[in-house]
Amino acid sequence: MKDNQLRVDLRSDTLTLPTKEMKETMLNAGLGDDVFGEDPTVNILEDKLAGLFGMEAGLFCPSGTMTNQIAIKLHTRPQTEVICHQFSHIYLYEGGGIMSNSLASVKLLDGKLGKIEAEAIRQVINADDDHLPETTLVSLENTMNKGGGSVYTLDEIRPIRQLCKETGLKLHLDGARIFNALVHSGERPFDWGKMFDTISVCLSKGLGCPVGSVLLGSRVEIKRARKIRKAMGGGMRQAGMLAAAGIYALDHNVFRLEEDHERAKAVGKILEKAPFVKEVLPITTNIVIARLSQISPESFLDELTERNIWAVKFGRDQIRMVTHMDFTDQHLEAFESRIKRWEK
Repeated sequence: MKDNQLRVDLRSDTLTLPTKEMKETMLNAGLGDDVFGEDPTVNILEDKLAGLFGMEAGLFCPSGTMTNQIAIKLHTRPQTEVICHQFSHIYLYEGGGIMSNSLASVKLLDGKLGKIEAEAIRQVINADDDHLPETTLVSLENTMNKGGGSVYTLDEIRPIRQLCKETGLKLHLDGARIFNALVHSGERPFDWGKMFDTISVCLSKGLGCPVGSVLLGSRVEIKRARKIRKAMGGGMRQAGMLAAAGIYALDHNVFRLEEDHERAKAVGKILEKAPFVKEVLPITTNIVIARLSQISPESFLDELTERNIWAVKFGRDQIRMVTHMDFTDQHLEAFESRIKRWEK
């Protein structure tokens, strides 16, 4: 294969395709009707993830957007408010779901690399006042997409957990790339489960599944969540084939995430030398954000696609690249070769 014929697709880690072994596991899955709670493979996946995080129950859903939106609806009601970072996925990229699903208001905070701190949260909790929405929920994201894949640690979460206990607020985690964060930090899922009322765990990003996320919480909350999932149209029938992919991924694809992190760092070093790249944000996990100068993201992406390299615009002067299990050393070598030719 000629160098330029190899497609280097770094738009997202959702692009991965199931491996042969994952597909074989899916084909052999035991099946039942999950809306009736009778799909054995779905039940195994939900119990497996709940056990990993030390939480009572789980709910398998089609997407991380749905698990996040179910959690928000669980913890709010009309005329209440959610506190989150201004770059949060739940606010920017879920189609206005907080408003349309929960009729809740949002209080946006700033914070370095997409992360917020307990004291900043404390300062914006609304007083008991008829003029103000009641603050009921804090939502965090790990890793933080718009923060360049930045990672919260347990030491950063504990003060937020304590504040939420003191003030009666619920705490939700959008764990879209939680296993990337855990592989980086070396922390245990079980310890993270102690920090949050609900956790959304996405399976279709770094773990390489074709679809699916699981919402974790208490048995009472997950029972209510099943009803919300039904109303959102998320009740699936013989979903065990999809759940089997999740089980396989948890058993085989977690520790290899470090490979994605190392390749992301290599991509960042290569991009630093590319024309019109002003800087590359610090790279912690598998997300690379480059800030441009003297060229628009659209023009820069056009230059990349001419070299069969694919990325996405990520703001007024930024592009994003995300490494994943289908981005191999061969793809990395092709990426470096094409960027070096561009430099000349």
